Amino acid sequence: MADTDGNREADEYGIGVPAKNQAFFLKGLDHVDWGIKDRMARIFKPSSGHTVMLAFDHGYIMGPTSGLERIDLNIVPLAEHADCLMCTRGILRSSIPPLMNKPISLRFSAGTTVLNELNDECILDIEDAIRLNASALAIMVSIGGQYEAKTIDNLVRTADMGTRYGIPTLGVTAVGKELTRDARYLGMASRVCAENGATFVKTYYCDEGFEKVTAACPVPIVIAGGKKVAEPAALELAYRAISEGAAGVDMGRNVFQAEDPIAMIQAVCAVVHDGLSADQAYQQYNDLKAH
Repeated sequence: MADTDGNREADEYGIGVPAKNQAFFLKGLDHVDWGIKDRMARIFKPSSGHTVMLAFDHGYIMGPTSGLERIDLNIVPLAEHADCLMCTRGILRSSIPPLMNKPISLRFSAGTTVLNELNDECILDIEDAIRLNASALAIMVSIGGQYEAKTIDNLVRTADMGTRYGIPTLGVTAVGKELTRDARYLGMASRVCAENGATFVKTYYCDEGFEKVTAACPVPIVIAGGKKVAEPAALELAYRAISEGAAGVDMGRNVFQAEDPIAMIQAVCAVVHDGLSADQAYQQYNDLKAH
């Protein structure tokens, strides 16, 4: 018990000064719990309102792929430049140094691989996510696919557990080969994720109408980098997505398969956080690559 002798009587009450009502810096999250806001403020930079996530969870369905053969050699040097790391629990425990102190978007669903029909998935144990100090729980949601109902059920159960323990849920929209990546589909998939409890959504960019996708989604959207393209095209993708309302990017192959991955992730950060154009960022990329 604190010693009461010598205590100074409280007198700084700020009488007449109204208490501040501070809105949260990410849309749609003013009314979520403190723990979720704290974790989201680690994933997204409050100074820019944006995030650069580094995705290297591909192995959970693809096994080793180009650029991900050795996580310790290829990914760990990139991690310091990312705002958030998106990976599986196996890679996190085996290959990512805890001293990096990076927020983790944990791949929270697992299931069939590229050798079978994708998206037939289960979810992990929430206690393991807590043990790993996950900052977000990433769930695949297959809108319009064979396993739509199952993946939505996974999302709903994850959002329930995330709310219980103050951990955000990231709804990741899966796009099958037969589905068109247009604004109408992506807008529906993103909205369904948000309506069912996703704290934020990861989806794809589309050339026409993407601003409608972000406008109609009541929570932040980050875009997937998708397949590997040339560095200028990847930077243009990031620039256009941010300009049209995305709150960040979650890039994998367009970073770790770049000619100079470290220069590339810094160029992406310059677009997302500093407002550089794609051309300016590509010049920065070349300057960094030269050194």
